[in-house]
Amino acid sequence: MAASLSGKTSFLHLCSYCFFVFLSMQVEAIVPGLSSNRTRSLLQTLSTGNAIDDCRKSAVDWNSDRMHMAGCGIGFGSGAFGGANGNYYTVTDPSDDPLNPQPGTLRYAVIQEEPVWIVFQSDMTITLRNELVVNSHKTLDGRGASVHIAHGACITIFRASRVIIHGLNIHHCVTTEGGWVATKPGHLSHRGRADGDGIRVFESHHVWIDHNSFWECHDGLVDVLHGSNFITISNNHFHDHDKVMLLGHADESELDHDMKITVVYNRFGPRCVQRMPRCRFGYFHVANNDYHAWEMYAIGGSAHPTIISQGNRFLASDKRDAKEITKRVGHAGDWISIDDVFLNGAFFVESGRGDLISRYTPEQQFEVKSGSQVTAMTAEAGVLKCQSSLATC
Repeated sequence: MAASLSGKTSFLHLCSYCFFVFLSMQVEAIVPGLSSNRTRSLLQTLSTGNAIDDCRKSAVDWNSDRMHMAGCGIGFGSGAFGGANGNYYTVTDPSDDPLNPQPGTLRYAVIQEEPVWIVFQSDMTITLRNELVVNSHKTLDGRGASVHIAHGACITIFRASRVIIHGLNIHHCVTTEGGWVATKPGHLSHRGRADGDGIRVFESHHVWIDHNSFWECHDGLVDVLHGSNFITISNNHFHDHDKVMLLGHADESELDHDMKITVVYNRFGPRCVQRMPRCRFGYFHVANNDYHAWEMYAIGGSAHPTIISQGNRFLASDKRDAKEITKRVGHAGDWISIDDVFLNGAFFVESGRGDLISRYTPEQQFEVKSGSQVTAMTAEAGVLKCQSSLATC
């Protein structure tokens, strides 16, 4: 599915997408069973630069083949897959009962134990009465509707794997005091106080957070904590917030020592203050993101992280004391800048031994473009404006 098309430029884009689809079909016909990752690599010459979106737009009809998206992941979270190969479930009711979730509600779907691909019947705002605990093998797919998770508790991925969160507006999340919450059919768990994060990933792996819009939550917008690993955070729009993204719980938390996270194709700003992201321990690939006028710093870290900043576009604000991109606390670690673009006095302070050895497997690998191409690659960051009348999205 695609954003609404208008004018000569949109027509040319549509033509290029059609040709991409045609050539992809020819490749699959010539080499039956070729994986989507291999297909993407053979078609790189047609890429707009954003590997995820190029793959997603190659679906013949997004609305009839929503699960096509599951094969488009890149980076450390590329094996998430979510509810692919499961059943579709349509959210029809925006109400929420944490103790006894009703069929038709979002909470009823996310606590199921089998794979589920969750879609939304219409525009809705869901105000959660307590944190929404998402089980393994789930996709939340907001395409085709304007879905807001707002003015209540928000999303927790707790001891789960293979989860995709796509196409949601997540904002004004508040603290909740906890209590009993349904976490499986017929099973309640007692949850402690939630801090008001938009999405909190806790002791989980293979999670992909893509094409969401985040703003104005009580605490962080995205926190990944307590041994979570193999995460991709991509194509999101973060704005109007202080502490945007925390990757790693605390300097004393050895659980996060082996954390591997990809942060790619996101747009940060306007009016973001800090933590885009803030990293501890682990290995963090921050690539092809667009940073607009941070108020304190953009990328921070402590506890000796490895941070590879590659092909990002950093536009500093006019404030004289907000030009530096980096902020270190304690042990510096390895901080490397490659092919970044620095505007309006922005600068990146490197440190460490310069370990540039990729930690990706061949299936996770993707081509990082120059920072000069970032504006085009992040033009559709945030929730997509998908229309069922158009084949591409």
